[in-house]
Amino acid sequence: MPQVALTINGRSYQVACDAGQEDRIRQLGEYIDGKVGEFAKSWGQIGDARLILMAGLVITDELAEATESLRRERNRGNGATVEQDRFAATESVLAAGIESLAARIEAVALRLESTT
Repeated sequence: MPQVALTINGRSYQVACDAGQEDRIRQLGEYIDGKVGEFAKSWGQIGDARLILMAGLVITDELAEATESLRRERNRGNGATVEQDRFAATESVLAAGIESLAARIEAVALRLESTT
């Protein structure tokens, strides 16, 4: 199983992923690092676990808003269309990806808390 090195808040983390997913995992890691960086600038270095938790919550909130927006868009028309079916499939894939990412973030946060 391939390993990807992610740098979040200046710390390196090795993350296992499926073959072919390395670039996507790096992109997601960069997104998380950006969110963590925003919080670190606002609140200072309050601990990696807290910063990562806050990033996870904000990213989850973004997903919830996107999901709600897709739901409203689907409900706007009369009956299902091919485009709406595509939105539903995309929503499902995004939700599964975020759930997987949230579980990984939680595991990292727990490891960080146990080492400090």
